Amino acid sequence: MTENETLRLSEDGKSFRKITTSMMVAAALLALTSCVAVGPDFIPPVPDAPAEWNTRLQDGLTTEPANAVILAKWWTVFNDPVLSDLISQALNDNLDLKQAESRIREARARRGGAKAGFFPTLDTSGAYTRSYSSKVANDFYRTGFDAGWEIDIFGGIRRSVEAVDANLQASCEDLQDVLVTLTAEVGLNYVEARTFQRRLDVAYANLKVQEETYDLINFRYQAGLSDELDLQQARYNFESTRSKIPNLRTGLTEAKNRLAVLTGKAPGGVDAILSEPHPIPVTPPTVAVGIPAETLKRRPDIRKAQSELAAQTALVGVATADLYPRLRLSGTIGLETMHAADLFKSASRFWQFGPDVSWNVFDAGAIRSSIDVQSARQEQSLIAYESTVLNALEEVENALNAYAGEQLRRERLLDAEDAAQKAEMLAMDKYRAGLVNFIIVLDAQRFLLSFQEQLAVSDGAVTSNLVRLYKALGGGWESAVPSANIDGKEKSSSNLIKLARRANSE
Repeated sequence: MTENETLRLSEDGKSFRKITTSMMVAAALLALTSCVAVGPDFIPPVPDAPAEWNTRLQDGLTTEPANAVILAKWWTVFNDPVLSDLISQALNDNLDLKQAESRIREARARRGGAKAGFFPTLDTSGAYTRSYSSKVANDFYRTGFDAGWEIDIFGGIRRSVEAVDANLQASCEDLQDVLVTLTAEVGLNYVEARTFQRRLDVAYANLKVQEETYDLINFRYQAGLSDELDLQQARYNFESTRSKIPNLRTGLTEAKNRLAVLTGKAPGGVDAILSEPHPIPVTPPTVAVGIPAETLKRRPDIRKAQSELAAQTALVGVATADLYPRLRLSGTIGLETMHAADLFKSASRFWQFGPDVSWNVFDAGAIRSSIDVQSARQEQSLIAYESTVLNALEEVENALNAYAGEQLRRERLLDAEDAAQKAEMLAMDKYRAGLVNFIIVLDAQRFLLSFQEQLAVSDGAVTSNLVRLYKALGGGWESAVPSANIDGKEKSSSNLIKLARRANSE
């Protein structure tokens, strides 16, 4: 080895040591400043929950702590395998649910992009240029690596990661909220379909009775024992009931089609399993609803609003970091020469390294305005959170009131139906005996049909109101999607839903 080569190697070693020392200093500086992050720290708000529900609990409603297992799979309290199967299909194939899962994957990808700001960047490049001047051609070859690293002294990068972390958590809560809504919608449309089937049964049963009445009046008319007025009255009573059937069939078809779409199928996709009439699901004798504070903790829409507030709080810090200097370490190492044959020789080596400090000392108030914008959005997010809490309380109160009130109405309708059945039998007997005119029979039959139909609707409303109550209490998501791990270590949502589907079938 020549003396020049030895000297060059010694200089390269010194250069390498300088770069290494500078990087170590930068790392130490980063460690010392890692606890500094400008902008407000997020403090989770405490919702102002009342100590008890405003609605007086009655008719099976209790303030005992809500059973987490029952709330997680509330549909099992109805002991209806068809309903359970439809919800399992929806958990597996619903398109809104798949969109929510995709939003989680998007949020996780955004988090990965934000975290990349913590690490150095390394680029490689190569170039060849040929110039011509004064009848002389010159070639120039260059290749090398460029490295850069922004030292997050004032926490702008950390705040941006906090924001995407919170947005990821909000996406997870959104998925859980979709689950709450989805299971409730399947339940409500299923109850609606069964209610229409029940109303059709009532209509057909009354139609049969009224047809028999018409035949009786027609026989009496032909025998001269009744006039045509009674005959036409019996006829319009019969036809009036028959006219209700097409609308009931239309409502039943619409409910079936909605269930098909909720389960990820085209209209008609669930007709087979709903082809036979089935009783409206019966509610359990008691329902534990707990206290308001428990519900507010359980509802994913409130946690979603809180996560969105956390994300916006972090963005205030991101904007605030622009007020302070930025320190970036950059370096280049490579080879350059005017002759291709010399490109990989030691004499072609070059390097440069140094810090780069930038500081926006004047921007006519643009940064301050950006901070004000993010602060205003933070305030809006806080208001949205408070509004979500109030809406949740309102939803539960309305559901409690509707559930209890409809049960009281149903009890009165049961009494009214019983009285109407007796009145219809008495009217028919007296008409045959010639003690009353036929209008009394018609009125009795119309009232009986009305009360029977109202009772069918009320039965469906009681069950539907319980479904709405379970939804308002935040039930229906825990068994399918546990709290998401933002590091991406948890199983995919689809797998979790499949696990829940298997668990629900056990």
